[in-house]
Parts: sequence; structure tokens; C-alpha cells
Amino acid sequence: MTSELAWFKSSYSGSEGGDCVEVATGPAAVHVRDSKDPAGPVLVFPAEQWSAFVAFAAAVPVE
Repeated sequence: MTSELAWFKSSYSGSEGGDCVEVATGPAAVHVRDSKDPAGPVLVFPAEQWSAFVAFAAAVPVE
């Protein structure tokens, strides 16, 4: 299932291989995994919930 997805690294991930996530979009869901462990667990969010999370995260001030 997740092997068929096109994964991409977050634009906020560093190039040193530290705290990175990868995201893949499917027809009805967004899949998120740890880039250091691509064979590990994957979180799956319905598209509506992911959109709400992204909107919330964008509205939070960065300190």
C-alpha cells in the first residue's frame, strides 16, 4: 500500500538527516512517516483532517 506512494520530504526538514518527516498524498488521505525509518510505522490522516492541521500550524506564531 505505502510502497506505491510518492513520498517527499518536508520543506522544513534539514539536510543533516535530523528530525525529518516524509509525506505522501493519496486519493483520500495523507500519509506521514519518519524519513530515518521509511519501513517503520506510517500515520494516515483523512484529507480534511490534514487540511485542518496545516491551517492550524500555519496560524501558530513561530517564536
